[in-house]
Amino acid sequence: MSLQIRAKGITLTDGTKAHIEGAVEAFRKYSLEMTNIDCVVAAEKKGVMVEFNIKIAHAQPVVITQHDDDLDTAIDLAIDRATKALRRLHDKVVSHRNDSLKEIDVVDA
Repeated sequence: MSLQIRAKGITLTDGTKAHIEGAVEAFRKYSLEMTNIDCVVAAEKKGVMVEFNIKIAHAQPVVITQHDDDLDTAIDLAIDRATKALRRLHDKVVSHRNDSLKEIDVVDA
């Protein structure tokens, strides 16, 4: 899994980058085959925008966009929303297990 953090019109501190990297490491606990995570932090007229684009093998990408006045608040809210989306996807994959044709019993009529 590769992580790419980009900043547009804003300077990220090492602490902010470490906070994002730590949250992305926590995403691994959902056992999804995440291939690439792009994090874009951009300055806007009023506040900042944080976007996570999480690409998962064999599933649609998860895209989270969060706008807020404060950078740290926007990052925390985006991380919470991404965690919720990944948890729901993990629960869906685990609970909706498909049986293979080999496991289906044949009933003679």
